[in-house]
Amino acid sequence: MLLDQLSRPLRDLRISVTDRCNMRCTYCMPSEFFGPNHAFLERDELLTYEEIDLLTRIFVQLGVVKVRVTGGEPLLRRELPELISRLAKLPEISDLTLTTNGLLLARYAASLKKAGLHRVTVSLDSLDQEQFDQLNGVGVDLAEVLEGIEEALHVGLSPLKINAVIQRGVNESAILDLVERFHGTNCIVRFIEYMDVGNTNGWKSEDVVGASEIIQEISRHHSLSPVEPNYKGEVARRWRFDDGGEIGVIASVTQPFCGDCTRARLSPEGRLYSCLFASEGFNLRSMLRGGASVDAIRQSIETVWAGREDRYSEERSKRPVSGERVEMSHIGG
Repeated sequence: MLLDQLSRPLRDLRISVTDRCNMRCTYCMPSEFFGPNHAFLERDELLTYEEIDLLTRIFVQLGVVKVRVTGGEPLLRRELPELISRLAKLPEISDLTLTTNGLLLARYAASLKKAGLHRVTVSLDSLDQEQFDQLNGVGVDLAEVLEGIEEALHVGLSPLKINAVIQRGVNESAILDLVERFHGTNCIVRFIEYMDVGNTNGWKSEDVVGASEIIQEISRHHSLSPVEPNYKGEVARRWRFDDGGEIGVIASVTQPFCGDCTRARLSPEGRLYSCLFASEGFNLRSMLRGGASVDAIRQSIETVWAGREDRYSEERSKRPVSGERVEMSHIGG
């Protein structure tokens, strides 16, 4: 078993297929930094689907069993079901999922399901249109996202997870709104603490609504019981409603889970990142296009993972942040 410096195995691979997005969410891709003149990757800089397929097969050999396709907004990548179909053919992958903002989901849900996608996660931070506009930065219609969720459920991409980033003074009211809207459906709402990912989102610790505060708010209206993790390394702490269904909280800030992190991240241009808060990634694309053998690429991945000692969230309060960090919009959440 391939282990890093903290004895963490490699089990999850998150593949970002594009750095582009059709939203400008303030905590991820604020419009003042990602405006009309922002230089996104050119098409020939992106990994091809053949290259992603090959790299994923190598990661599977090293222990990966869960694959998540992300972005940017992954549904902006042309012919994405083709990639899903390739990855779905790998029998070792037990969980093949996609994270999306939902705007294009109604259009692509059926083809994604047919291609072999297991589940989908939709980022949705509010059910109030005015609040939603404030957060997404482009004024898109909330109804389009809700339509995407309904279509995904209709074609069987479930249980569907809904991720909501909660920021103090911005969308605390969304907590109960989301609980009430999706309680009793085949959707699991997961509330995420506002994180200091990248360099552009203006993060301040006082803007974090902690997991315990979120659970307290929900518990005022619903009876909840904690649930054991589905597996070691699960990022969400789960709570079950007494009348059925569950919610989750992802507490990277107040209750870090670095000690169980089994996730590697592949950027759109083929850089391997060993942490969401990393500054630099290892260039696998240059090896692919330079004619390196599969064995050489596998050995390089092994070396990166074996030397991994990242635990940024656990050390956040112990040391000052230094240097530039990769943006969440570039490697997914």
